Amino acid sequence: MKRAFDVCVSAIALVVLFPLFAVFWLLIRWKLGSPCLFTQTRPGFKGKPFTIYKFRTMTTARDETGKLLPDADRLTRFGMFLRSSSIDELPELYNVLKGEMSIVGPRPLMMVYLDRYSAEQARRHDVRPGITGWAQINGRNDISWDDKFKLDVWYVDNWSFWLDIKIIAMTLFKVVKREGISARDHATAPEFLGSDLEKS
Repeated sequence: MKRAFDVCVSAIALVVLFPLFAVFWLLIRWKLGSPCLFTQTRPGFKGKPFTIYKFRTMTTARDETGKLLPDADRLTRFGMFLRSSSIDELPELYNVLKGEMSIVGPRPLMMVYLDRYSAEQARRHDVRPGITGWAQINGRNDISWDDKFKLDVWYVDNWSFWLDIKIIAMTLFKVVKREGISARDHATAPEFLGSDLEKS
């Protein structure tokens, strides 16, 4: 049921939202340059790597040594709008259609985090990662990593079709209110270093 729902919703959304994709593709090309898509390898179901697709929200500004500047220095007002409205996440519908992601599930994070999870936290990969999830409607980036992972594992243990519908509805509400977009004192979110280091 979950996979059938994902295929139907992502296929319809990609068709219906195509004009919106085209508009923002042109705006991103104009304001941030090329490429318009941000791609990165992320861990999927059972930690299997896949390439995630998002609209680009940052410039490629670098320092004199060629190193990318911090997120706060590369995130423009337009990029912040894309993030706060979650428009940057729309290309992930293609990942959903391909079967690499789900509409609802724990957010796909960084590959380097795989070795930093506890055995309990790693259970978040027992389902496909999602565009939105239980943690996203309960704090998003404005909660600790430990709390976020507890919410992810709770979702894995308590999944139901109606829970997914509730999460989708609450996501729309949160997007309108623009809550929890960034962690406090961070342009996006701090790096997860492992639970022991997070608590120290």
